Amino acid sequence: MRRPKGIKTKKSVSKRFKVTASGKVLRSKAGRRHLCQTKSPKRRRGLRGTGLVHETDEYRIKQNLPWSH
Repeated sequence: MRRPKGIKTKKSVSKRFKVTASGKVLRSKAGRRHLCQTKSPKRRRGLRGTGLVHETDEYRIKQNLPWSH
C-alpha cells in the first residue's frame, strides 16, 4: 500500500484504473485482448467500454492513487 517515506503513486495502478469526479473507480473489462473470433458478437459488445470496480476493492486502489481523489 502506501510507503512510509512519502506518498507515491503506484504507476501500475494508475495505468489500469481511473477515479471519476464522484469517487468511483473505473476499470477496463477482462477478456478483450485476444481470441475474440471465438467469442460471440453479443459477448464482445458486452466487453466494450469500462466497468466499475466493486466497493470492497475501491479502498485499496485509492490508497495507491493518492493524488487522484
